[in-house]
Amino acid sequence: MQVKDAIQQRRSIKHFDPSHVMTKNEIDTLLSHAILSPTAFNIQNWRFVVVTDKALRQKIRAVSWGQAQVEEASLLIVLVADLMAWNKEPGRYWKDAPKPVQDYLVPAIHQYYDGNPEVQRDEAMRSCGMAAMNLMLTAKSMGYDTCPMDGFDFDKVSELLNLPFDHTPAMFVCVGKGIKEAMPRGGQLPLNEVVTHNQFK
Repeated sequence: MQVKDAIQQRRSIKHFDPSHVMTKNEIDTLLSHAILSPTAFNIQNWRFVVVTDKALRQKIRAVSWGQAQVEEASLLIVLVADLMAWNKEPGRYWKDAPKPVQDYLVPAIHQYYDGNPEVQRDEAMRSCGMAAMNLMLTAKSMGYDTCPMDGFDFDKVSELLNLPFDHTPAMFVCVGKGIKEAMPRGGQLPLNEVVTHNQFK
């Protein structure tokens, strides 16, 4: 499948076949493409919580406004931002780079993020968003449907997943076999309303 076809065909599906099970190989393929998404300074500050426990899925659904796809999709992936990834052995993010590159970039990570929690959070959320798009487009190329979500209680999901203190949920991506098509697109704004050339006037 061409990338542009996956983009055009990807829709947010709300109804999935609850009996469909994805193979381990399929899940590994999905996640191995998700981690090819870009991150600032290559700090790879996304984490992927793959929720397979049925009882836990029910509890997460209960704090997600009862949305069925949380429980019925073949896969529930919670994208989590590690807000302190920049400070966790940052040398490993550039271990395969030439030494001059390491010598420049590794200290720059600390200089950029240290003492700047807003940037730490913003970068982590941006990273999770890009990883989510990789997940959804890869899933579509594999014949699966997806639903990105932020309709849940972030604090309660954090508790249910027992997230470390420096991790926060960014969004869900539900993956599976859709059994009901998405509604027609609600309406795309024209390019001339969303694209500005050079500067706002």
